[in-house]
Amino acid sequence: MFSGRKFSFNRHTGAPKPMARRFSNAEPGTNGMFFFPQNYLFPKPDVAAQPAKLFDSHISYPAKPQSSFVAASGDDATLVETATFQPTRSSHSKVHRQFRNAHEGHMPHAGLDASRASTGVVWCTERACEFGFSEHPEEWANLGQGAPEVEDDIAGCFPRPNTIDISMAAREYGPTAGIKPLREAVAKLYNEAHRKGKQSQYTWENVAIVPGGRAGLIRIAAVLGTSYLSFFLPDYTAYNEMLSLFKNFAAIPVPLSEEDGYHIHPDKIAEEISRGTSVILTSNPRNPTGRVVANPELAEIQDICRGRATFISDEFYSGYNYTSNCDGTTISAAENVEDVDEDDVLILDGLTKRFRLPGWRIAWIIGPKEYISAIGSCGSYLDGGANHAFQEAAVQFLDPTLVQEEMVHLQRHFRDKRDFVVKRLREMGFVIKYVPDSTFYLWLNLEGLPEAISDGLNFFQACLEEKVIVVPGIFFDLNPSRRRDLFDSPCHHFVRFSYGPRMDVLTKGLDSIEKVVNKFKKPASS
Repeated sequence: MFSGRKFSFNRHTGAPKPMARRFSNAEPGTNGMFFFPQNYLFPKPDVAAQPAKLFDSHISYPAKPQSSFVAASGDDATLVETATFQPTRSSHSKVHRQFRNAHEGHMPHAGLDASRASTGVVWCTERACEFGFSEHPEEWANLGQGAPEVEDDIAGCFPRPNTIDISMAAREYGPTAGIKPLREAVAKLYNEAHRKGKQSQYTWENVAIVPGGRAGLIRIAAVLGTSYLSFFLPDYTAYNEMLSLFKNFAAIPVPLSEEDGYHIHPDKIAEEISRGTSVILTSNPRNPTGRVVANPELAEIQDICRGRATFISDEFYSGYNYTSNCDGTTISAAENVEDVDEDDVLILDGLTKRFRLPGWRIAWIIGPKEYISAIGSCGSYLDGGANHAFQEAAVQFLDPTLVQEEMVHLQRHFRDKRDFVVKRLREMGFVIKYVPDSTFYLWLNLEGLPEAISDGLNFFQACLEEKVIVVPGIFFDLNPSRRRDLFDSPCHHFVRFSYGPRMDVLTKGLDSIEKVVNKFKKPASS
């Protein structure tokens, strides 16, 4: 699905760009190509495989693009291949130009790197504000933000506090690794939920408290040694800049296939490690596809990584698990760790998603003591640590019995919302090949819609006119350091739809999406 890209577009004009062949073994080319070090082993091509579908179905391309090679003049002659095809439509639309301008360009400010683009959600929110979202958010259905409903309306869930007590100690700086009572509470929760009967148990020294999941990822990236880091496509948009900023590792994309539901197969992990990868990063449950890697496959993956690679498991959606009849079971790699100080498994989670407190910015990293010590220390120069008062207030939420009961009601509520959304969208004509078994996202294929709204950016633009926000799929085709041009992305015909908001917001959004679809349908011939 992601393989075989050949062409590169100029983001500003939509025209093909020359594909310069450079002779560097470490730096990205000017056209976004990246050259890997010589000892990186690429897999043998599968000559029997069918070519993947790469481009927009509504853009015309020649059956066989013609190309020519020219030698640049001067001492630094470079072999250049130029392609001679021209796309005819969507790369020239207003929203496509806005996307290009936000992701490449120059601003006249000394010291500014204007190419540092915002994540998909922020970019989409900025566009929505141009349509009045910031003035009247209550009139909108924000199905783009990756946030659960925060109101106390879910039957059986404990009420969130409206106020918190602030101790004298909480007026002071807190430890950059987090306060000990909260670290102890996190360790106890994981031992009760995932490590009963196991000899090796987590302690407070295996836990670092961080100011949100993204801060946790940045801390992990800061302490990694020189390595190859493999990540999967599609995945969480914020990984993109984190994988671009740090030079201590080379980020290697691993494409997943829509045909098998974007499944991460253990043999694929083994293949990546055999090629030199020593760090694996993935969300699990997975954003944006709503899929999950559970045991026994998760255990097999961890067995493959043990002693060979660090496994980074972003588990922020661990509570949104619909694979066990909504019995409160959560998904975690902690289940399969043999020795908490020897297995190189780093787990991220927090209050943001499953405790429905995104504004608190309290998250945690669990792993071997040596890793956690380094992660705690680097907080002194990266973020200064999580809010002290909110850390104290969070301890009460992590009682294992309370959490188990909370997860039962959370899962039932969000499963009902998922089923409601899937039913409505199918009635509108959307083809949903699989129902998500986790998270609160639908990875929605648009190819069955009218041509004008069959790609993510144009569908997003049409939804804005009806006061609905979704996130175009192109943002989840992670592209660290902009090595590839994304206008041949296989994520181009998708959007991420969040059913995190309240049911009344979902209903409003679905009604508006139905208006969008009907607006672009061709009238029946008489």
